[in-house]
Amino acid sequence: MKLFGTDGVRGEAGSFLSAGLAMRVAMAAGVYFRDHSGTKKILVGKDTRRSGYMIENAIVSGLTAVGYDVIQIGPMPTPAIAFLTKNMRCDAGIMISASHNPFEDNGIKFFDANGNKLSEDVEAQIEEIANDTSLVHDAQVTGKQLGAAKRIDDVIGRYIVHLKNSFSSDLTLHGLRIVLDTANGAGYRVGPTVLEELGAEVIVLHDKPNGFNINEGCGAMHTKDLRSAVKQYRADIGLALDGDADRLIVIDEKGDEVDGDQILGALSLFLQRNGALKGDGIVATVMSNQALEDMLNAHGLKLYRSSVGDKYVLEMMREHGINFGGEQSGHIILHDFAKTGDGLVSALQVLSLMITSGEKASKILRPFKLYPQKLVNIKVKTKKPLDQIKGLEDKLAEIEAAHMRHLIRYSGTENKLRILLEGKDAKVMEKAMDEMVSFFEKALNG
Repeated sequence: MKLFGTDGVRGEAGSFLSAGLAMRVAMAAGVYFRDHSGTKKILVGKDTRRSGYMIENAIVSGLTAVGYDVIQIGPMPTPAIAFLTKNMRCDAGIMISASHNPFEDNGIKFFDANGNKLSEDVEAQIEEIANDTSLVHDAQVTGKQLGAAKRIDDVIGRYIVHLKNSFSSDLTLHGLRIVLDTANGAGYRVGPTVLEELGAEVIVLHDKPNGFNINEGCGAMHTKDLRSAVKQYRADIGLALDGDADRLIVIDEKGDEVDGDQILGALSLFLQRNGALKGDGIVATVMSNQALEDMLNAHGLKLYRSSVGDKYVLEMMREHGINFGGEQSGHIILHDFAKTGDGLVSALQVLSLMITSGEKASKILRPFKLYPQKLVNIKVKTKKPLDQIKGLEDKLAEIEAAHMRHLIRYSGTENKLRILLEGKDAKVMEKAMDEMVSFFEKALNG
């Protein structure tokens, strides 16, 4: 069975991601990690989904069954798990979350002892173990070899200190009014606390998780409430996290959403001016707007493009000795402070830029004008290989002849096809998109 997608194991909780599967995956991970063990401890955190209880207990059962001790820390952001895994000297970390997906879904993400997401090779090894029934059965231990589990509720303080250390001690948020939308997710406690301790006046939205309302009409995926609140409270900026707080979306003081590529561009120049940008550029994905690349080139910086997924961004950052990168969708990696996308670390850097520049968000966070770009998601019944779709090659040739950039791929976590078109003529691009959507609807759902 294929288990791992672009970001761990993810699917509908209780269906694909059952308690039985979660236990088997945990046991397989335990078998893998104990062969590379230093402490025989694994950290487990989760977001605020109701299904997290089921999956967490299954994971704890699986890990203790193969001899691992488990530290449970409850609802915490995904980047906190990455940080705390290394900070607490664990062999691995596990985050139970489906990120921006609706509450019905859940997922299992793994981090190694250094807080890095696992490579595809390691994921493949764990998947191979999980699919070997006899190996999993024989890996179980008895008696004094069985693992133990304990819950620690005060580790949030360690992560708060870590976040504050990413913000210059010479700066303060005093005088700033910030609206923060925590998406009823994993950042609902730590987010407001950090901003308030640094001096900001914070208005918090959607910080009452009930197990079912994570990402529901709120957070990074749905910014309507945040945009309205920024204008209502005359705030300086609005910040939106997603369900596991590894993503950041910014709303300026006018109530307008700032594109993720513009955030990447603004922070690139900020780090360059401060002498904090390592390497000869930044890393983004194939989804990023060409205008970002053109702007970076004008400032003597290069844009490296990775596959979609923050772990691929990070792999390319390491390859080229670069400490900054991210995705258009709001995953921003400041490698000096985080091993993965961290919405709150990113927010603090955006606020640092605003404070030091003395400019309003609407101006300082838009260092270039985007080329017209459109992304459409189509729900599909099956993910038919693109190279087997008759007529697609000719359609793409037409798009390229019209001097448009295209990216067509299946989602790694949902049954969706993503179509991205970009060109300098918006009308031509819109017409081409309508044609592409109609083509794929017939080809995949007809």
